[in-house]
Amino acid sequence: MAIATMRPCGDYRTSYRADQTIFATRLSTAWALAGLLLLCLAPWLLSGYLLSLLIQIGYLGIAALGLNILVGFSGQISVGHAVFYGFGGFSSAYLARHGVPVPLAIVLAGLWTTAVGLIFGLPATRVKGLYLAIATLAAQFILQDFFVRAEWFTGGTHGAVAPPFTLFGTDFSTDTRYFYVVLFFFTLMYLAAANLMRSRDGRALVAVRDHYLSAEMMGVNLTKYRTMAFGISSFYAGIGGALYAHYIGFMSVEGLDILFSIQFLGMIIIGGLGSVMGSLMGTAFMVALPELTGALATALEGGAIDHALHLKDGITYLREMLIGASIILFLIFEPDGLAHRWQQIKAYWKLYPFSY
Repeated sequence: MAIATMRPCGDYRTSYRADQTIFATRLSTAWALAGLLLLCLAPWLLSGYLLSLLIQIGYLGIAALGLNILVGFSGQISVGHAVFYGFGGFSSAYLARHGVPVPLAIVLAGLWTTAVGLIFGLPATRVKGLYLAIATLAAQFILQDFFVRAEWFTGGTHGAVAPPFTLFGTDFSTDTRYFYVVLFFFTLMYLAAANLMRSRDGRALVAVRDHYLSAEMMGVNLTKYRTMAFGISSFYAGIGGALYAHYIGFMSVEGLDILFSIQFLGMIIIGGLGSVMGSLMGTAFMVALPELTGALATALEGGAIDHALHLKDGITYLREMLIGASIILFLIFEPDGLAHRWQQIKAYWKLYPFSY
């Protein structure tokens, strides 16, 4: 008589290590490796235009992930993320101009930005909510004014030249080569963030976000972790800004305004607060949105809608309107972001045809 093989049914995860695995199954691991391999082939498969968009998603995604660690995982607010991004770019350009190898300059720029972020993160130990938002808004204007006045560091209103990325005598200034530089830092930073959330420190950050009084009663040092969240967020912003500076070859104070900080907030809101993958998805959405808007305006050029709305003349304002509208619509209809929607889609196909 044959005895049927009984397989366990249910979720038998009994430890944080098992519950917080980066890849839940071997299949998901295989898909991740396949995606990484496909990205390595991107310079030969994609046009220069699409490759430049991927590079942009890469360095902005690193900075957005840092903001998500601060806002999404630790529950604090920052409306001055753009200036930390800019500080990283200016720091790396400054170090590289003074003889520091560019790869090392990028890392040191992240550390310099961390130090600045810790200074401006000190109010987080005393205030929260709206008051903390005002404190980070002050950081936005203070550093913006510093960028304009500190000509020895930033070049003032003229900006600063950032030397090209070189490693062992090889020039990585072309998009085809620089893509691999951004991909390396992107993969490293995202893996580091995913592992941070699996650690004791990561769980402490989430505890501070969910209920800081209960976390304090359990022995979580609120001052330490609130300040640490600002430091980590600034480090990620600094690395992203440094990669941007050496990609463009120039760093300017223009564009590092409050609107850019709001765009960073839009990335993590649309992607999903408290989600590592959501940071990437939100960044890709925000990078693609202006491009799609421009393509739409070009397609409608000369038509009745164009004559009525003057799309080509007001394309900049149309982009800003769509960014604001996207944030509002996601807050209303999908407050958990694109990452949550993706999880629901995967669950649907995994459980189909059952509804549970």
